[in-house]
Amino acid sequence: MFFALLIVTLLVAALVSYLVARAFDKPIALILERIVGPEMAGAWAKYMKFAIYVVGVSGGVRIYELERYLPQPQAKLPQGVVDQGYQLTLTPERWVLEVYRTIIETLQALAWMLLIFFLFALVAYVIVRIWGGRRNKSDQAQSE
Repeated sequence: MFFALLIVTLLVAALVSYLVARAFDKPIALILERIVGPEMAGAWAKYMKFAIYVVGVSGGVRIYELERYLPQPQAKLPQGVVDQGYQLTLTPERWVLEVYRTIIETLQALAWMLLIFFLFALVAYVIVRIWGGRRNKSDQAQSE
């Protein structure tokens, strides 16, 4: 059952990442065209799509959390000491909870990544705008 859960969470995280990448495809492309120009925007947009998938899957598939469903190796304990470690069982309720966690964690990781991207894009846009305004003023002064 562990492998089925791992595959399902991987597929759910990839699907959510795909939907987010599709939703933000045009805004990212437009912002990148404005900042880096149309000749480089395509390459940067592909990189952003790749980053969306990587961050989404790594944020959604929480390997350390899924390890709770694996049997724990039996440690040699002194005689009379009872092992308090336990292994979770995959019930239908746990499946729903894990799929829900995968969706939420994927969206949360992608929201942070896109927030950072848009903040840097905003700063870059302001810099490009200021630089372009200064260049236009100096071009006007030279032409007069």
